Amino acid sequence: MPQLRIALAQVNPTVGDLAGNAGTVLAWTRRAVEAGAHLVVFPEMVLTGYPVEDLALRESFGLAARHALEELAASLATAGCGDIPAWVGYLDRDEVGPRNAAAVLHGGRVVARQYKHHLPNYGVFDERRYFKRGHSLDIVRVRGLEVGMVICEDIWQEGGPIAALGRAGVDLVVSPNASPYERKKDDARLPLVARRAREAGAPLVYVNQVGGQDDLVFDGDSMVVGTDGALVARAPQFVEHLTVVDLELPGGADRTDAQADEEFTVRRVTVSDSFVPAYEPVHVPGIAEPLPEEAEVWAALVTGLRDYVQKNGFRSVVLGLSGGIDSAVVASLAVDALGADSVYGVSMPSVYSSEHSRSDAADLAERTGLHLSEQPIARMVEVFVGQLGLTGLAEENVQARCRGMTLMGLSNQHGHLVLATGNKTELAVGYSTIYGDAVGGFAPIKDVPKTLVWELARWRNAAAEKHGEVPPIPEDSISKPPSAELRPGQMDSDSLPDYELLDAVLDDYVEGDRGYADLIAAGFEPELVDRVLRMVDRAEYKRRQYPPGTKISFRAFGRDRRLPITSAWREGAV
Repeated sequence: MPQLRIALAQVNPTVGDLAGNAGTVLAWTRRAVEAGAHLVVFPEMVLTGYPVEDLALRESFGLAARHALEELAASLATAGCGDIPAWVGYLDRDEVGPRNAAAVLHGGRVVARQYKHHLPNYGVFDERRYFKRGHSLDIVRVRGLEVGMVICEDIWQEGGPIAALGRAGVDLVVSPNASPYERKKDDARLPLVARRAREAGAPLVYVNQVGGQDDLVFDGDSMVVGTDGALVARAPQFVEHLTVVDLELPGGADRTDAQADEEFTVRRVTVSDSFVPAYEPVHVPGIAEPLPEEAEVWAALVTGLRDYVQKNGFRSVVLGLSGGIDSAVVASLAVDALGADSVYGVSMPSVYSSEHSRSDAADLAERTGLHLSEQPIARMVEVFVGQLGLTGLAEENVQARCRGMTLMGLSNQHGHLVLATGNKTELAVGYSTIYGDAVGGFAPIKDVPKTLVWELARWRNAAAEKHGEVPPIPEDSISKPPSAELRPGQMDSDSLPDYELLDAVLDDYVEGDRGYADLIAAGFEPELVDRVLRMVDRAEYKRRQYPPGTKISFRAFGRDRRLPITSAWREGAV
């Protein structure tokens, strides 16, 4: 028997579902016991879900979470799982205020509680708004070995809790996490975990949440890293998974079996104890390979859409099918996430719609198996335009709004969730119609630039062919020039720069926060920069009214990027 067998429970909680999440912890602890594990670690705030946002401010929720934790400890013992210590994240509340906490449950009791030290307040995080920070560390002895803990952001900070655990001489560090996915995040995450393991002088067990929560998606990617920074084990991305790892830790080499089985103990340290030992793993289980970039992004989008639909109680989705690339990709994501029988596509031709719009929509439906209906909008548009005397842009937007009204009507009638099909590029420059194509309850590709939409479409078709399946996206939808078809012969290129060039400017301006002078210095033409920046700045009011959608980039529109709607500031030549 190895000296220490650790179970990493990479699970998918739901915010606010205390009973359901407790049931998840119980079920996966049973699996850990069956696998012979000596301890099991769950993600950050697994009992409450993460992020809880302003629920943290409600005293009733904090007290309910604390009570649920105590009940869970008793339930684990009743179920025959009381002998395995379980690290469980939750929301605590004491006389100081709300806490981002994790507890150790053992023998039917809560034997240790620890509070997060570093509270992130950047990007999507607002933890300083909600939580009070901790100042001490509980070190738990398991089978004669000393196990310390840090919570999520604590490992992103050099020194602090990790260094304190190293000085205290722990044999192992566990780290519950709720770290949201973004493209290429593992390029930073794995080296970071490796650095912290070396800093602690102990193997580091990193357990991350998986699944979608509103506009965030969590990829799992749980891992164990040895003291030398080498990867020992890694869980697959975007799926619930129990990873079991055997470690032989030098700190317990001279302990007798009687000492190893001695009563469970806890000691508390602050950020200044001392000593750093050396460690190495002796058993290497399977290491899941990270997904290729397009596959990783697709999996993130599928997970985010699936969990938003299912966790909010919807059974089906409806979307407009124009025959274009955006609606084709959204439809394919929905089919992968929910199954074809839960996806309803609607073709809504107007007097300006081309024949290939209908045929490409029908081709997509045949390839994927989703439901397709046709609801022509020409007569609806005629009534609005005729009665109000609309022309030009007003007439174009009425077409988009008749489509939005049609989808919302079907949603109300049949209980579908409406999916908006706009991409990040369109959202950035305001190339959408409020209450028209922007209508919906969720926007799956809201954070996907147009150029990446094409890349994902080609990747998804290639993946299908590789597995002997029918490619879901019609080639015509990929290759034809994009058009909103709101006036005769309209093309996106009539109103927007080339998408490759546009996305390059937007990446620097939106994600990089680079100003006018920086963009000129980067080689973009002044006329182009001025045009694009003005479109972006003027469209803030539209973005505020857009549905939520899965975040995959470093800076998504929404809680990542918060600019005033009313603002006289404009980037430009000084």
